Amino acid sequence: NSHKRFKREWIWNQMHIMEEINSPLPHHVGKITSSARKKNAMYVLEGEYANSIFKVREDTGDVYAFERLDREKKSEYNLTAHCIDRTTNKALEPPSTFIIKVYDVNDNVPVFVQKAFNGSVPEMSPVGTSVTKVTAVDADDPTVAGHATVIYQVIQGERYFTVDESGVISTATADLDRETQSTYEIVVKAKDSPGLHGGDSSTATVIITLSDINDNFPTFKQQSFHFKVPENIRVGSEVGRLKVEDIDEPQNRNTKYNFVRGHYRDTFEIIPNAFTNEGIIKPKKPLDYEKIKEYKFDIEATDPTVNMRFFKSGGPKSIAAITIEILDVDEPPIFSQPSYVYKIKENYLPKNPLGTVLAVDPDAAKRKIRYTLRRSSPSGDYVKVSNSGDIFISKPLDREASAWHNLTVAAQEIMADNRLSDIESHTQVYIQVLDQNDNAPEFAYPYEPKVCENAAPGKVIIRISATDKDEMLPGVNFKYSLTTEDSNFTLVDNHENTANVTVKYGQFNRERAKIHYLPVIISDSGTPELSSTNTLSISVCKCDEKGEFTFCEEAAKQVGVSIQALVAIFICILTILVITLLIILRKRHKKELTVLRKNVAEIHEQLVTYDEEGGGEMDTTSYDVSVLNSVRKNGMNLETRPCLYAQVQKPTGNGNSGTGEMAIMIEVKKDEADNDGDLLPYDTLHIYGYEGAESIAESLSSLESGSSDSDIDYDFLNDWGPRFKMLAELYGLEPNEDFVY
Repeated sequence: NSHKRFKREWIWNQMHIMEEINSPLPHHVGKITSSARKKNAMYVLEGEYANSIFKVREDTGDVYAFERLDREKKSEYNLTAHCIDRTTNKALEPPSTFIIKVYDVNDNVPVFVQKAFNGSVPEMSPVGTSVTKVTAVDADDPTVAGHATVIYQVIQGERYFTVDESGVISTATADLDRETQSTYEIVVKAKDSPGLHGGDSSTATVIITLSDINDNFPTFKQQSFHFKVPENIRVGSEVGRLKVEDIDEPQNRNTKYNFVRGHYRDTFEIIPNAFTNEGIIKPKKPLDYEKIKEYKFDIEATDPTVNMRFFKSGGPKSIAAITIEILDVDEPPIFSQPSYVYKIKENYLPKNPLGTVLAVDPDAAKRKIRYTLRRSSPSGDYVKVSNSGDIFISKPLDREASAWHNLTVAAQEIMADNRLSDIESHTQVYIQVLDQNDNAPEFAYPYEPKVCENAAPGKVIIRISATDKDEMLPGVNFKYSLTTEDSNFTLVDNHENTANVTVKYGQFNRERAKIHYLPVIISDSGTPELSSTNTLSISVCKCDEKGEFTFCEEAAKQVGVSIQALVAIFICILTILVITLLIILRKRHKKELTVLRKNVAEIHEQLVTYDEEGGGEMDTTSYDVSVLNSVRKNGMNLETRPCLYAQVQKPTGNGNSGTGEMAIMIEVKKDEADNDGDLLPYDTLHIYGYEGAESIAESLSSLESGSSDSDIDYDFLNDWGPRFKMLAELYGLEPNEDFVY
């Protein structure tokens, strides 16, 4: 059996379908078929939307669309066709792919890419000036003629603007004036060419703003202006404002003000302010009521930058009359000069004034002026200023201390009530102190020369120079010389204000002198010629073979202390001594007061314990109270009465009332206690009057023994032994005898 191969191929119609078909579904798309003509052949579809949107009849191969298609969503579909055996499901033909194309219909309206557009164009622009561009999009197939064509049209504002087929909006008139209308809102329509829906359209809003150009002249809002200003207004301050009207925007305002009548351009200037549409008048120099009381002039306002092509009705110039009234104020005095310079020789005290400052009252009152020195540099009472402005030198001036004296002098008006005005003016006075040759030259530096002990003759030790506190003008010369030639040094003048100190003989002996003192006389060339002696301390040093110093003694350095420093130190020491002395005296006073108080306390304590004494002066430890009790039992009366309490009770016996020694002593002590503030008060003496109040034996005091009326004989106390010896002596006195406690 032999096998014969047959050539087979797919056979179908062109696959395409129109979008949005209005006929009932399904819509026939096409037919697929194969050359394999078998009864059991079956057609199957695979691919995009197979068996959902697109389906095929298994027996005939007809392909149907079961939904209406929209080309704007999807314009073509890729599918695969299969031919298989119905019974075995085996492929009778290899699969084949094909495309179903969706044909476009003009079914979409043009849509603007945005709802509103913005544009700007200068005012007064020529016709056809481009403003902005609008864009609308049609979703239909642009390859099909007329389907995606958009037609633009201005349907609102067409009088002022037009739009072309590309969407560019342009001006339709040349008289667009921003000052009349600055913003335009137009409506543009995008229309589709006639098609399925009969040419539908959409609209968009376009907002067009006119930008400003300088096409208007400024004009004054009023024909005249009147201002009042005080005469003491500062230069550059505001006098007033001229209101002008320029309807252009600030960046296009360039108002210029010109004086057209009244030549005061040197007195005033007018500064334009574009943002406020004002011209600000400012003085260029001080105003003076006494000279000119009123200014009148005309001002012209114009704008030279206006483009005359756009010139509108109204004049290019605007003129206003200006009146400035000057108000009188109380002005401070005016000095005849802004500053004064005087010269005086130092160390000279003139009797007459060095000079005079002068100021006058600029007002009509012409008041008198009083002068006052406000500040002096350097400070001090070297210079004084009288009430009339005369400048006096009160002390000789020293140029070396200060070459210039700077003064600030104030001038004030004297009012009618002799009161000084609250306002004042100032001037500067400069006093130059001229130099006099009053200082001798001296060493320029604190030299510390050294010399080798084996230095050869002619060896230069040091080069010295001098300085002078006086003014060193060009040509000043210093001369150097030695006070004596009897030394191992010589001095060579270099004739250039320097001198060399050289070795004269050489061979110094360190054992004899380690330091040589060389007095050098330095003279100046002033008038009169001054000189001073300055001492060089030359150290003799040990040197090595190369002549380098190996060991030197340092010369004692002189430390100078000024007189002012010594006075300050002395005042400090004196102050410390005075403070120390005051502290010592205060401490001593406190100590004495403490001792006094302590003694009073001790006396008080002794007086309190005095009533406990009963054993006699020999018994310092205790006493036997029973003895005193026995005395009382035997009929003995040791009665004593208080003698001091508030008022002193004086003895009354023997007709000597109030004249006894004890009474006198108490009166004296009382007066001392009353008049001495450092002692205890007098009323504390009552403690003494109560001594013995707590004692069983009562008081043993004999203060009132002389005034007692008792006839008891106390001689028996002598028999009681040494312990009662004191009592025996006290009570053994005769009644008419005086005693001192």
